[in-house]
Amino acid sequence: MSYLEYNLKTVPSGLRKVLYLNWALVLLLTAVAGAGFMMLYSVAGGSMSPWAEPQIKRFAMGLAAMFLVAFVPIWFWRNMAALAFSLSIMLLLFVEFFGTVGMGAQRWIDLGFMRLQPSELTKITLVMILAAYYDWLDIHKVSRPVFVAMPLFLILLPTYLVLRQPDLGTALLLVIGGAAVMFVAGVHWLYFAAVLALGGVLVTGVFMTRGTPWQLLEDYQYRRIDTFLDPASDPLGAGYHITQSKIALGSGGWSGRGFMQGTQSRLNFLPEKHTDFIFTTLAEEFGFVGAFSLLVLYGLIIVFCIASALKNKDRFSSLLTLGISATFFLFFALNMSMVMGLAPVVGVPLPLVSYGGSAMLVLMVAFGLVQSAHIHRPRGR
Repeated sequence: MSYLEYNLKTVPSGLRKVLYLNWALVLLLTAVAGAGFMMLYSVAGGSMSPWAEPQIKRFAMGLAAMFLVAFVPIWFWRNMAALAFSLSIMLLLFVEFFGTVGMGAQRWIDLGFMRLQPSELTKITLVMILAAYYDWLDIHKVSRPVFVAMPLFLILLPTYLVLRQPDLGTALLLVIGGAAVMFVAGVHWLYFAAVLALGGVLVTGVFMTRGTPWQLLEDYQYRRIDTFLDPASDPLGAGYHITQSKIALGSGGWSGRGFMQGTQSRLNFLPEKHTDFIFTTLAEEFGFVGAFSLLVLYGLIIVFCIASALKNKDRFSSLLTLGISATFFLFFALNMSMVMGLAPVVGVPLPLVSYGGSAMLVLMVAFGLVQSAHIHRPRGR
């Protein structure tokens, strides 16, 4: 135990929790959210409404929620994992029958003051239940087939419900995020090799069933794949999003056009400029330097999470932190790949930067869990 930790033992427990907070992580999250506020102000033409002001309020609510979750002992969240996951499944089922439809998808529950997207919550509760499962399971049994079946079921159940909405991007995040928890928990690599091989067969099947009554994807999802492979094939139709995105990215150059000087967003050439494609607005206005700076902030958040997990001797806390950091990485990696044409457009927002209520609040609660694991980790006596 360090000299500092020894002295903190004499501090009252409430104040000690505040001091044990990972304040560097709090500052990094605030910095990323601040970049988002700037971009939402810019794309609105220099106005706090309709996007920047609500986003600031949501971040303030999220920050309060993060602190509240952080100060609750981590054993409580371990015990709540099954209930939280069950609740998210029930909300997905509710969406299936009574959800609000928007942009051709049925993904939301209208609460009046905001629209809740249960699939966002499921990304975190899935990590919680898997971390709790592997914390309960003997480490020598994690690769036995009978004990691999349960986490596969836990991953595939919400994935199926999300695909029915349909929401391919979130379904991919659920599968890959769940697989990441299984991998760090110690599941043998041969299982992942088998899944990759099965994935290859599934991709082949996806293309073979196109145009048949039993095709595996919706028509618009096939068009997104076509656009990804050849955006120039329909530059004014399905390829319009990615074509304009690439123009914005390229026009930013090294240092950008300047704050609020992006022509693609200001002249409304860039679609979804305040949500999924906000990264291209940032890259156009601040260039490679601004885009790379945001990537560095994201990278530092991941580094601090991994460092906290490696120091934590509690298996649940460590797996939970690694799972949330992996999910967070997938968020921004998939979004950036999508807007640069390196991945199909699947509707994944840029975390803490894109406009949105559910994603912002759920993500801040997730980092509250990371903070709870950090604060309450076993320390030397």
